[in-house]
Amino acid sequence: MDLVTRPSGASEAGQSGFCHLHGGESATAEVIQIVERPSGAAPYALSACAPCRKERGLAVLAVAA
Repeated sequence: MDLVTRPSGASEAGQSGFCHLHGGESATAEVIQIVERPSGAAPYALSACAPCRKERGLAVLAVAA
């Protein structure tokens, strides 16, 4: 199963991630939720940076390897 982690057009350069809450690149972005989509479309990972997680009281999702 494929997992979409960045919106189309997001930069793939460097080690930064994408924060879906403020809509920009972040070196501290971590997955906070996996969103399932209907009709067999691949689920996607909703990510948030450390400042956005702290501001909203969100926790990093523990993903089994």
